[in-house]
This record gives sequence, structure tokens and C-alpha cells, in this order.
Amino acid sequence: MVGKTDIYANGSKLSHPRKTGRVRKPPPSPVILISMLAGYAVQVQQSRGRRFPEPPHPYRDDYQRDRDRIIHARAFRRLEDKTQVFTRRYSDHFRNRLTHTIEVAQITRTVAGALNLNVDLAEALALVHDLGHPPFGHAGEKALDAAMRRHGSFFDHNLHALRIVEDFEHRYAAFRGLNLTFEVREGIIKHSRDYDLAQYPELAEYALDQRPPLESQLVDLTDEIGYNTADLDDGYEARLLTLDQIRAGVPVFESFFRRVRQLYPEAPEKLQFNEALKRVFNRLTSDLIENTQGRLHQLAIESVDQVRVHSDRLAAFSRDVEAERRQIKSFLYENLYYSASLSEEKDDAERIVTRLFDFWIENPSALPHYYQGKAEQESLPRVVCDYIAGMTDHYIMEQYEKHCGGK
Repeated sequence: MVGKTDIYANGSKLSHPRKTGRVRKPPPSPVILISMLAGYAVQVQQSRGRRFPEPPHPYRDDYQRDRDRIIHARAFRRLEDKTQVFTRRYSDHFRNRLTHTIEVAQITRTVAGALNLNVDLAEALALVHDLGHPPFGHAGEKALDAAMRRHGSFFDHNLHALRIVEDFEHRYAAFRGLNLTFEVREGIIKHSRDYDLAQYPELAEYALDQRPPLESQLVDLTDEIGYNTADLDDGYEARLLTLDQIRAGVPVFESFFRRVRQLYPEAPEKLQFNEALKRVFNRLTSDLIENTQGRLHQLAIESVDQVRVHSDRLAAFSRDVEAERRQIKSFLYENLYYSASLSEEKDDAERIVTRLFDFWIENPSALPHYYQGKAEQESLPRVVCDYIAGMTDHYIMEQYEKHCGGK
């Protein structure tokens, strides 16, 4: 019986004979193991590279290095103190922007691996997908965009994330930013939406007339799996959503909950809830894998180029599960995100962002020296926007109390 053989980037092989045999040693120099990816997966050897060329690393490929650079970025660490849905007023147990990102990365790795995609690229994109979000979650983003529109511009968290990795992170002597590969930078802006070249000529290098690779397409969908199920969980834990509400408003949850009650009739309600929600999670994830596989097979997709030129995004839920996903999202908007229980905090968040933005527009000398310097090269509203977007919830509250006398 012939043992498994691994192929290395330098062409050498490592054989794994039976346990009773002797394992042949790998080559003495550090090498990178090449995984057997599908033809429609992005191969790291075919990357369009970095803006500033760098020598290869001895035992990490370029997408693994991108993943690690993102994790070590200051902006990534700040996600720990940025609201996902609930502030810490409710509990320290609820998701924040960082724990949500980690959960999405885990889901993305699983889906990408099942589809034989480039797991390292997919993981890097999942880890960076929320890097551009401002403090206070969507309320903060709404207020920041409204403030910019009063000055003839706008705020887009994808484009802000690109600015972070291209300009704001200062870690290397040879260049500004993180110098990520083209594919990761492209995925930052294209994973969740399409941009029109006529409206965004500054993004011309990212082939806006083409679809992003599958590794990028997955992230918007795994993000939805992550926050739809997590927000049901946190909403229930916060007692802002009742079990009866969820059962009545989310049919797919109700169908699983009925089965769980039959299996575990004596279990506490919370554990029955957990079991039902886990099954919803698995249904969404499994369907994404199976439906995307089916679409690729049906359309005879065998290359990244075919993915890029296809008329639609190929990663997708089936029709039935897409309807269920929409039901969950609609339920959360109606019963949680816009609930009276959260409205006061959302109003506070919008007021804090708006008043601080206006304060620094009127008093640019109160900005830190670094941002005063940037205001000499860029428009003041954009500089103020960048400053606020990078803040954590805690820091913006400090600034509000300092400059606006608020509590």
C-alpha cells in the first residue's frame, strides 16, 4: 500500500508510509505545503502581489502573512471595544465587533475548506471585513455618514477599511500601511457589494467590472450567518427577545425547536433554545456549501476567470434557505435593532458622533497634531471622519465628555 504524498512548493515530496515504516524527512530548508485546491480557487502562486514587492517568507505564503498582519494591526485590536449590537450595559457576555469577526472567520474557514477554496485567503478576508466600522455599531455609522453628507461626501466602512490597511497602519519602515496582497485589498471593497467605476474612479485598479473570487464572495454570506444567529442568541440572553417571539417570528427556528423539545423534554429552556439555534446555524452553513457546490457544477465553473466574468455572484443560499435568511433578518430588524429598548442608546450614539464631528470641524486646532497635519493635505471633514471612525466606544465617550461636556 502506497502512503500519502505531500507536494511542497519547491517540488520535493514527503511520503508517509505505514506506521511501521520509517517516515522520510522533509527537505532541510523551510518549505510551504501546497494544498490541493479546486480549479476555481485562488492560487497564492498566481497572486497579483503587493503594492511594494517583498521577498517571500520561508514558511508562510502571502495570504498567511496577510492574515497575520491583519491580526497584529492596531485597528484589529480596537474592534474589541466597538459595539456589535449591545453595549456592555447589558452584559460582558455579548458579542462585540472583535468576537463577531472571530466567529465569522471560523465559519468562513469551514465553508471555504468544504468547497476546496483557498482557506488562508478566505480567512484573511473574514478577519478584515469589519475593520472599517466606527464606534457604536450601525448607529455610529449612520451618524458619521450623515455628517459627511452635509459636507458633500459620505462614509463607507469598506472604503474606510481600505484606507486603514493602505495608509493608517504604521508598522513598517519601508512603506505605509500593511502592504497586503491585491486579492485581500480587492476583497475588502468587493466582498459585500459592487462599486461602479464611473462613481469610484479611484478604485479602477480593482477591476470593478468583474466579480470578486469565491473566497471573497463567501464573506458577506458567512457574515450574515454569524450575526443573524448570534443576534438571536444575544437578544434572547438580554431578555429583549422572548422565546415565544422567536418561535412565532422565525419559522425555521420553530421547526427545529419542536424537534428539540421531543429529544430533550426535560432540558432547561435555555439549552433547548441553544440546540434549536445550533440547528439553524448548521442549516444555513450546510446549505451555503451545498448550493454553491451545485451552482459551480451546474455552470461548469472550473477557473477563477470564469468566476470573475460570470453575470452573478456564484456563492449563494438555495431559494428556500435564502427565504429563511430574509425572515430571520426581517425579524431582527423589527423586534431587536429598532426596538424601543435600544432606541435610547442609538440616539445617544448618533448625538455623540454628530456633536464631536461638528466640534472638530469648528475647532480643528483641537485635533491631535497628526490629524492637524493630515488636514493640510486632505479635506478637514474627511480627516475628522477618519479620526472618529478609528475610535473605540470608550475613547469616543472620553472625547465627548472632554470637548462637549456630555455624560
